[in-house]
Amino acid sequence: MTPELTPAQQRMLEAYLRHVSAEFETQRVPDAMASMVATPHVMLLPVLDGGYGREQVAEFYTKRFVFSMPPDMHLELLTRIVAGDHVVEECVMSFTHTQAIPWILPGVAPTGRRAEFPVCVVVKLEGDRVAHEHIYWDQASVLRQLGLLAPASLPVVGAEAARTLRDPSLLHSQVAERARGAARAPTKPKGGTQ
Repeated sequence: MTPELTPAQQRMLEAYLRHVSAEFETQRVPDAMASMVATPHVMLLPVLDGGYGREQVAEFYTKRFVFSMPPDMHLELLTRIVAGDHVVEECVMSFTHTQAIPWILPGVAPTGRRAEFPVCVVVKLEGDRVAHEHIYWDQASVLRQLGLLAPASLPVVGAEAARTLRDPSLLHSQVAERARGAARAPTKPKGGTQ
């Protein structure tokens, strides 16, 4: 049984959902900005993009975020926590890299490949206004799936992270597969050559 939200939490969640709708559905930057405090900030930590203050956030939304989403971009909500003055979401994002996406892949030309990865969003609200958004994802997983990072050379997973997040019973098989791969990998001798 899910606990009911208090009236204050319900108002906070509704304010957050209006903000997200302006970003992803109606794509109206003025509406997104109207849902924010006087000095908001947005941080996309894996690429250090976003903005601080109304001018920078509006510029980020307009030039690098709202209008830079592939047509098949999808955000699947897995978990939402509403507590105190925060909304925290655990999601799976997926898209085909058919266009530039400067807020996820700055300076990277479209690869035509598909990516699917977990995303965590931490949003602070002040009353019915968004104060900040902190967004996290595993950039190495995205780069691997798009063919931009050699998977054999690093302990990096791809779409299997999103699949395992949806179905935790897959974890054992993922760990076992990594262990088999590590056992097959050649080891480098310690020390240098003389």
